Amino acid sequence: MELQERQMKILQAVIRNYLETGEPVGSRTISKYTDLNLSSATIRNEMADLEELGLIMQPHTSAGRIPTDKGYRIYVDDMLASEKEKVRQMNDLLVEKEDRLENLLQQVVKLLAANTNYASMISAPVVKKNKIKFIQLSQIDTQNILAVIVIDGNIVRNSMIRVDQVLDPKTLLKLNMLLNNSLCGISVDEINLGLIAQIKQQAGEHSEIVGTVIDAAAQAIHPDDNPRIFTSGANNIFRYPELSDDGSASQLISDFEEKEALGSIVQANLQASTENKTETGIQVYIGNEMPLASMQNCSVVTATYDLGGGMKGTVGVIGPKRMDYDKVIGVLKEIMQQLDALYK
Repeated sequence: MELQERQMKILQAVIRNYLETGEPVGSRTISKYTDLNLSSATIRNEMADLEELGLIMQPHTSAGRIPTDKGYRIYVDDMLASEKEKVRQMNDLLVEKEDRLENLLQQVVKLLAANTNYASMISAPVVKKNKIKFIQLSQIDTQNILAVIVIDGNIVRNSMIRVDQVLDPKTLLKLNMLLNNSLCGISVDEINLGLIAQIKQQAGEHSEIVGTVIDAAAQAIHPDDNPRIFTSGANNIFRYPELSDDGSASQLISDFEEKEALGSIVQANLQASTENKTETGIQVYIGNEMPLASMQNCSVVTATYDLGGGMKGTVGVIGPKRMDYDKVIGVLKEIMQQLDALYK
């Protein structure tokens, strides 16, 4: 059914107000809920047309209107279509942004290795304090509900939830409103037992479904402990006899190229940045200050870049203890400034 724009806005206003109050909705109330600047008389005429279409009804004479099942269906279908389009656009933007960023990081790490003549690394940004932006529940079939969770950075996480009954549109709408009103704008640290109990209580018989969604949301915003890491310049290690004279060089290069071991460097750097241990954002690890045995003949200099929105990553240089610290730190500072300027 195709509705005119103002009819749809009036229907939406009737349903939203009724969901909030549980009371029939009159034209005067609707005039406060729309941006059409219509008189109460005009709104009454439109409401009469919506009633003829079977989208709203008058429970008794002189009362306002309440939505019918048919009205709920149009409202929910329109809302889901709108949110699906938003999620699609977010996914498209995210893929495009990730592709551009990945190419940029690969260029940066190659440039860093070429300019310093040392091995270099850079991690993709992670959000240490993710927050929930939006949650949408949609009935997929008789046994499954899809929970779409959008978090900071417009990152989308999907979770399929098994159910033993089909939820009607009104119930789904109420659960969506409950979850968004309770969880939007909060981080994983703020999801505590008290909040979970409160949301479940308000969900009533659907508390199990809500609990599953909360678990999925908490997982979605949990900090990523294994960020992607890009490396370059491993062969530069052989430029320095103290790193390449014995068999330790092969282990050093193996740890460097496998990247998994570098995760500890990234985590240490991000942790230090979070705790504001340095004013410059530069960390220097010398010899046995490194947790990796293969790097205890090395020095590692790292810096934290910040893309805004809490999205941070690590850029670093691995070389001999006699590396040119002034040059390395200068290059890292320049890279930090460039990345900050590009994305903020």
